[in-house]
Amino acid sequence: MATHYETLHPADRYQEAFAVEPPPTPLERYLRPRKPGACIVPATSAAALGATPPGPADDASSAPATRLLVPAQWGLVPHWVKSASDAKLRAPKLTHAKADLASTGTAFRDAWLNGQRCIVPMAAFFEDDWRTGKAVPTRIARVDGKPLGVAGLWARWQGAGAEPGEVIISYCLLTVNANNHALLRRYGPPGSEKSMPAILNEGAYDAWLTARPDKAKEFMRQYAAEKLTANPVENKADKVPKGWLG
Repeated sequence: MATHYETLHPADRYQEAFAVEPPPTPLERYLRPRKPGACIVPATSAAALGATPPGPADDASSAPATRLLVPAQWGLVPHWVKSASDAKLRAPKLTHAKADLASTGTAFRDAWLNGQRCIVPMAAFFEDDWRTGKAVPTRIARVDGKPLGVAGLWARWQGAGAEPGEVIISYCLLTVNANNHALLRRYGPPGSEKSMPAILNEGAYDAWLTARPDKAKEFMRQYAAEKLTANPVENKADKVPKGWLG
């Protein structure tokens, strides 16, 4: 699947859709691998990530916030990577993890088994439509215009002998097979396996973040085709800058 997606704008969409504060600095509108992004983790993971625990939720009950948006690089860097230069080489290749292989794949296994799950907020993702014989960039989003919450994994890397503060927080998206999906089966190179992000239902956000490893795969499902819309990126004013679409 494509390795580019559209982040949330305006900033208040983070609070409305995910009950988290927006990033302190707006993210690039169209995010590509190894660029600064953000993912949502349970508040209990703040210490492991070196992040500041969230304060009380902004509501009448003043209950503690259960989720935290963490600035992170898109493209997972496993904890066992030896150097920062190796991390730079690996990250663009580790933007996605197939759901059926996440618990066994070398790069993702530890994050999966350790419950390092996250939600990646996005407005849309992009796929190429090859049905005409030529790649046509296509924007996939929810029909109702609400943000997508995609299941992911996070990791924290600090190499042996690294200088103080040399830490990389990173994440990847989880994907599911879409060969029989009414919409997503149309996209991707001819003859290739079709896949799609593991989009979560809003009511499942906290359950996904806190599920036991043996229950986490229950969330790895196709998102209903009738809830998604696909629109070719045709107008010059709407096109993602050259080189940003996979």
